[in-house]
Amino acid sequence: MPEIFRMFGMKFFFYSLEHLPIHIHVRNADGTAKFEINPVKLVESHGIKTKDLVLAEALVEENKELITKKWQQFHG
Repeated sequence: MPEIFRMFGMKFFFYSLEHLPIHIHVRNADGTAKFEINPVKLVESHGIKTKDLVLAEALVEENKELITKKWQQFHG
């Protein structure tokens, strides 16, 4: 499970056997979420507080080029 980055107690990662569209998983102490990258949108969440989802979405938006680059490096 390649980790892309960690910020504010949240881990941003994808799984090694992923599928399109490009997306990122987020985990914190409360739960998990999944965001598509282009355009950035929440796909699902379980347990993460709304304020943390808002922050996670902003971080995904801010880092979507990095996420896309890492996805392409790993998945080809």
